[in-house]
Amino acid sequence: MDEPPVLSAFDGGILALTLNRPTRLNAMNNALIDAMNRELARAKDDPAIRAVLLTGTGRGFCAGADLAGGGTVDASAQEPPDLGANMDRLFNPMIRAMRELPKPIVGAINGVAAGGGANLALACDIVLAARSARFDQAFVRISLMPDLGGTYFLPRTVGDGRARALGMLGTSVPAEEAARMGMIWQVVDDAALMDEATALARRLAAGPTLSYAAIKLAINAAATNTLDQQLDLERDSQRRLGKSADNKEGVAAFLAKRPAQFTGR
Repeated sequence: MDEPPVLSAFDGGILALTLNRPTRLNAMNNALIDAMNRELARAKDDPAIRAVLLTGTGRGFCAGADLAGGGTVDASAQEPPDLGANMDRLFNPMIRAMRELPKPIVGAINGVAAGGGANLALACDIVLAARSARFDQAFVRISLMPDLGGTYFLPRTVGDGRARALGMLGTSVPAEEAARMGMIWQVVDDAALMDEATALARRLAAGPTLSYAAIKLAINAAATNTLDQQLDLERDSQRRLGKSADNKEGVAAFLAKRPAQFTGR
């Protein structure tokens, strides 16, 4: 029996998803993306899931779309593929689901993240990378442009000038440089990556889930909102959060000088 393209495990409020095509550096084919979309829908609908942890098996996180046939693009086909149709059916729903998920996603980038794999990593909320990892905007090498949100994420993390250079030059960025640029949150030693990422996911899973959802919503909206619109959004979200059980618990814990016990409600 073939191994599933995405391994899934649930424990302690954390849904751990592992891209599982190591012989292809976890390159994305239809089956992998379909599995990711199913798991993200599960994470949205299941209140017991309070954080998601995403990583890859083997020596790479994700080498992007599988171009070797049998993947999202069949390079041996006689007619040019409709890449836009692939984006509509496969990739874009996955990225939208990640950014709209009302729960935090921790990315543990265990090796090369190339092409769409680099932008899959950037779609996570908090990204930790192994010291040996790298982020490679390789699209221009095959006369394409960054997708999976790359042209959205990069200017907002590294700035317009760097985003243009990374896209046009297809530059490979080592993990430590990615952290210095602000592309990712933190670099850790390879051997410590999963322990650090799991501890972070565990911390988030025990936290105020409604607050995380509101933060994600507000940061997503800030890209197109005016200041007035953003202030109104913050007001409305704060009103809802102020009526939550977790806010009541947080205030009580603060006044009693004890750790808060959040329930995600």
